[in-house]
Amino acid sequence: VIPPPVNLERFSVAQVKKDYYVVVSRLVPYKRIDLVVEAFRNMPDKKLIVIGGGTDLELVREKAGDAPNISIKGHVSDAELQSTLGGAKAFVYAGEEDFGISLVEAQAAGTPVIAYGRGGACDIVQSGVTGLLFDTQSAESIVAAVQEFEEHEQDMTPELCHQNALRFSEELFRSRFTSFVEQQWRDFMPSRPNDRV
Repeated sequence: VIPPPVNLERFSVAQVKKDYYVVVSRLVPYKRIDLVVEAFRNMPDKKLIVIGGGTDLELVREKAGDAPNISIKGHVSDAELQSTLGGAKAFVYAGEEDFGISLVEAQAAGTPVIAYGRGGACDIVQSGVTGLLFDTQSAESIVAAVQEFEEHEQDMTPELCHQNALRFSEELFRSRFTSFVEQQWRDFMPSRPNDRV
């Protein structure tokens, strides 16, 4: 499997983190943004910013209710996305993805990722180094993961997160893809010119 390319050039590493968490996603059922919002309703001392739009936007707003610590932004400009992502203490995600480009983008911005430990998150997040993976897709697991993260966040530096994201650069994708195609071509072609049809 060759991971898809991610445009890492859009994101610069933010050295100064602010006191909020963020999730950036399309708001559709399988992304489970509702669980993230529910978790932060149970942590009123921790601020959450939700960026994105989709069919679940109203559901997510209802779930957030009047919680003063949760801000549902909807769609934002690219500049606001980059600054919000870079300034966050951590990116929180409860969905199961084949890959998860937004997780890589968070890492590129120097932001640790707290994610459900299934699918692409397992390939992206180095648990305990560039973020944390939690085992159960539930609000309770997210609360526990955020608490664990806050005990160890000083170890998950912006530099480590950014270095981790470089594994998914467009340049590496081109190199890996080209090498794979060339190897497959060499394996496919007969070894002797006379055998060619």
